[in-house]
Amino acid sequence: MTRLSVNLNKIALLRNARGGRDPDVLQAARACLDAGAHGITVHPRPDARHARADDVLALATLCRERGVEFNLEGNPFAPARPGYPGFVALCRQARPDQATLVPDADGQLTSDHGFDFARDAAVLRQPVAALRALGCRVSLFADAGADVAQAAAVGADRIELYTGPFAEAHARGDASEALERCAATARLAREAGLGVNAGHDLSQQNLAAFLAAVPGVLEVSIGHALVVEALYGGLVPTVRRYLELL
Repeated sequence: MTRLSVNLNKIALLRNARGGRDPDVLQAARACLDAGAHGITVHPRPDARHARADDVLALATLCRERGVEFNLEGNPFAPARPGYPGFVALCRQARPDQATLVPDADGQLTSDHGFDFARDAAVLRQPVAALRALGCRVSLFADAGADVAQAAAVGADRIELYTGPFAEAHARGDASEALERCAATARLAREAGLGVNAGHDLSQQNLAAFLAAVPGVLEVSIGHALVVEALYGGLVPTVRRYLELL
C-alpha cells in the first residue's frame, strides 16, 4: 500500500499569520497520526514563513516516539541565516528518516519544479552523501520526464515525482498525457534502483486516478489540499478518507 505522509506547512502558516501557538502544529501532527497517517512532512523555508526549526525538532521527537516516518524537505543549497541553520545542519539536529531535496528559491511561493539532473548532478553528490551518512533516506524532487537515472548515480534512494502538472491537467479534464509521463518516469526510476514517492497538489479528487496510472508509488506527501479539505470536513475524517483512497 502507498503510505501517506501529511505535510503540516499550512498549519504552521496559519499559526504564523496570527502569532502565538494556535493552531498547534504538534497537536495537528498527533491528530493525523491518531487517524492513521504513516508519517509527517514539513518543508521549512529559510524565511520561516511556515514551519520553523523549532517545529522540525519537536516533530522529529514526536515521530520517533510514535515510531513513524519523519520526512524533512528543503533546498540543500540555501544559505544558513538566523533561525535557519541550513538544510543539512537541520537534518543533523533532527535526524529525519527521509530527507527530500527540493530546488526551490527563497522567494518561491511553493515548489514548482524538480532538479535538472544533467546540470545539478555534480553539486548534488555532496549533500546526498552527507545526508546518507546521517542515516537519512534521500529523495530528490523530480519532474516527469527527468533523467532519473542520474538521480540514482548521485546516490539518492528515491525520487519524488512533482505532480503539479498532473493535478492541473486533471482539473482541466485531460490528464492522460501527464499520467503517461509520470508512469514512464516512475518505471525508469525503478529500473535504476530508485523508489518512487509523489507529491504536490494531490487531492481526494485526483489521487485515485494518479495511483491507478502510476503503480508502485511508495509514499505520497499531501499538505495543501488535505488542510483545505479538513477546513470543511475535519482533520481526522479527512486523513481517514485519504487512507481509504490508498
